[in-house]
Amino acid sequence: MDSRRDFIKKTTVVSAGVCVSPSIAFGFGRSNNNSKLNVGLIGVGLRGTNHLNNLLFRNDVVIGAICDIDENRIKIALEKIKKTGKHKPKVFGKDDYDYRNLLQLEEVDAVIISTPWLWHTKMAVDAMKSGKFTGIEVSAANTLEECWDLVNTHEATGSHLMILENVNYRRDVLAVLNMVKQNVFGELAHFRCGYQHDLRHVKFNDGIKPYGGGVEFGTKGISEASWRTQHSLLRNADVYPTHGLGPIATMADINRGNRFVSLTSHASKAIGLHNYIVKHPKGGVNHPNAKLKWKQGDVITSTIETAKGETIIVTHDCNLPRPYSLGFRVQGVNGIAEFDYHTKRIHIENVSEGHGWEDMKSWLEKYDHPLWKKYGDYAKGAGHGGMDFFVINAFVESAKQNTAPPLDAYDAAAWSCVTPLSERSIENNGEPQDFPDFTRGNWIKRKPYNWNKETY
Repeated sequence: MDSRRDFIKKTTVVSAGVCVSPSIAFGFGRSNNNSKLNVGLIGVGLRGTNHLNNLLFRNDVVIGAICDIDENRIKIALEKIKKTGKHKPKVFGKDDYDYRNLLQLEEVDAVIISTPWLWHTKMAVDAMKSGKFTGIEVSAANTLEECWDLVNTHEATGSHLMILENVNYRRDVLAVLNMVKQNVFGELAHFRCGYQHDLRHVKFNDGIKPYGGGVEFGTKGISEASWRTQHSLLRNADVYPTHGLGPIATMADINRGNRFVSLTSHASKAIGLHNYIVKHPKGGVNHPNAKLKWKQGDVITSTIETAKGETIIVTHDCNLPRPYSLGFRVQGVNGIAEFDYHTKRIHIENVSEGHGWEDMKSWLEKYDHPLWKKYGDYAKGAGHGGMDFFVINAFVESAKQNTAPPLDAYDAAAWSCVTPLSERSIENNGEPQDFPDFTRGNWIKRKPYNWNKETY
């Protein structure tokens, strides 16, 4: 942790992971703007506090304000700031809309929104209208109207929006992206990805500890159980698509020479959460929550077609017992790779022996992204294996230069609209749904990320 603090104090870093803009691509260097960025944090729960921790290590950032309606989370945030010796920020949180008073602070340049999903778009819209460079946690929007709100507000105000999808910065993801751009797989045909993560312990708790286990949620729950679980009760949709889809969208040049065209979705039966409640020591067949009828299917499978003819299978699987997996597959005319924490295998025609798989270790080392090669040690301890260091750095450097971020409003809309489109498709027995073109035709001429090695 000390080495990371020392590093950030000594150098200003530009564009971590994916490019800051199409013209400043995937590169570290010195920013043209050496002034400090004044950041306001809207939401300092578990995710917001993680962002706070990473921002506090930077000498080019001032935490100007924080906002949360949970007084305990405010206390935790203030204590962390105090321990670093930095100035106490202004505090907001007297009611649900006190964040708007934070947005009126002229000294605040940028805001990071880490609140429950239903607040993401309205807060981001208000932030952009206030002229703030806006970072928004995933997913960015819940409805098609909200997706358009993000794009329309960005275009009307000129304020930039970055979707803070940290998996785009994961080391193996960037290595495979490097392989894609260097044509290892040849012309691409098919992808797979998803969010496959047993979240039952997150969706329910005992009302005392956030992840203490239990069967309560909503008004009796705390942390994510107070709001996230309700979505499974009311929506049959892939409500969290971007962890898997974001990295694949970048590999497929979505919104930059390619776009999502249509989607079909299907959902399995919904039995996982009921089974969890019934079998839990604090639940049972007579517990009130055992009588609830859950709407969200336990496994939701969506198939996306792109303008270039690729297909993408996206899976949402969070209500059944299973190991964590994002289930990445990249497949082209030259070969295929399947990779995640639990497996990393590849087959490249005329390179791999016979028709079998080979371990990806040597490939990932060969194509390890330059950013991770140079700065991976400094990312240790930043959260989620180091990728949180890179996503926050890209946000800060984009905001300091007030330039288009690597993952912008069009990406936020295109990736997030999988939720309402999947919901509509499932409701209509898998009927295909057309993706809106949030770029209004500009995807045809928007340039892909620059992969010139000199700008890495």
